[in-house]
Amino acid sequence: MNALEKITVFVRSYPGADILQTFRVDYTDQIPANGGIFPSGLVEVSRKTDLMGNITVTNQYNFGLYYVFEKAPGDGEGAAVNADWLMDFQEWVQERSALGAAPVFGDDLRQERIKAQNGVLYAAGDEGLATYMVQLSVQFVKHFPTTDPWFI
Repeated sequence: MNALEKITVFVRSYPGADILQTFRVDYTDQIPANGGIFPSGLVEVSRKTDLMGNITVTNQYNFGLYYVFEKAPGDGEGAAVNADWLMDFQEWVQERSALGAAPVFGDDLRQERIKAQNGVLYAAGDEGLATYMVQLSVQFVKHFPTTDPWFI
């Protein structure tokens, strides 16, 4: 399973995800109860080489999660429900990551971190829809043993 499939399955396993009728990659409809995941790629955070020539790389995947919910203009109660859902999702991601119950992307589970942060109302329209966005990141470590004959 590739990284996008792993994170999509993980996001869909959130107990509150059942309110989403659809969840797509790189797309969201402007209808209520749908969401999308937008991958923004892999970032190499650091690279270290030990005395034997083995390489340890810390990487990070970044994703934007967008959710479209109903929210009438001036509806504070609906806005609070949506914000509660967003904050609960972020807390759930933190819990799953801290407990080691999130998908594994690297070689060292102890150094895996999945974060959902900066949940925000992204856009709201007069037609009664609001789009919310959460930044999701996965930081993980990969080990590459040396293939250089000088170190072997």
